[in-house]
Amino acid sequence: MKLSPSDLFLLYQCAISAALQAGQIISKYTHRPLSVKPKTGGISPASQIVTDVDYLCQNIILQTLDPTCETFDLALLAEENPDDLKRLEKDYFWCVDPLDGTLPFVESTPGYAVSVALVSSNGTPYIGVIYDPAEQTLYHAMKNGGAFRNGKRWPLNLSSASPGDSLTLIADRSFKQHNLFSEMVAELKSVALEMGYDGLNTLLYGGAAMNACWVLEKAPACYFKFPKQPEGGGSLWDYAATACLFFESGAIVSDIYSEPLDLNRPDSTFMNHRGVLYASNQTLAGQVIDLYAGLQNR
Repeated sequence: MKLSPSDLFLLYQCAISAALQAGQIISKYTHRPLSVKPKTGGISPASQIVTDVDYLCQNIILQTLDPTCETFDLALLAEENPDDLKRLEKDYFWCVDPLDGTLPFVESTPGYAVSVALVSSNGTPYIGVIYDPAEQTLYHAMKNGGAFRNGKRWPLNLSSASPGDSLTLIADRSFKQHNLFSEMVAELKSVALEMGYDGLNTLLYGGAAMNACWVLEKAPACYFKFPKQPEGGGSLWDYAATACLFFESGAIVSDIYSEPLDLNRPDSTFMNHRGVLYASNQTLAGQVIDLYAGLQNR
């Protein structure tokens, strides 16, 4: 079923409503004792825990989204449910992370968010909604409709360097253990100076959705995850919503080889096969891609 512009706008409003409702639940449980349980995921500690709040948020989101699946013939992929692979059969599917950044949430530190996206069968994100309960900030975008922050069109100056600007490297905390971490930081410090920035800052504690949003908030900035053999590297639901936001803001999102993100990967929900890259401008994205290629060839 192909969606009309009016259909898409209605689903856009449903996604915003669902994300805000989940955000209210998260805020209610912030700083309260939590029951943290193990789960099967990637190899990082952040991917191996879940709380009752994750399930509460998913339930409230699905109360809003489930009726749209029948009405508009949509599939659903949600982090805390098994992948039924219907996303490969339908023209569009919801892609939901009810609480991205569970580890920061458990630690009561910034970096957690609700993420809701609508993705087409070819992996194109049509709707992206991210809600940051800690700062009560709503990021949202719809294909060809622009990017917004708290309901206002987000005017971004992403390309030029101003006096005193520093480049910000944003990464998951697990990147500190990567064998290329030290080399990549050293190389990016040189890149920052070459591009006219005052130096390099690092931010290594958020979940995937907020890490991407911080690239825009803290521009000039970049966030990336390198390809790897073990399953992991985040999942479809970690990147689908922010990919839409980046497309509509004019920023750069791709895999580490400058190809579109594989947001409907048929053989897995993980993104480790090609990595991810978010950058506030094309020049910076190209620098990161070249640095990775160069380090791989050493």
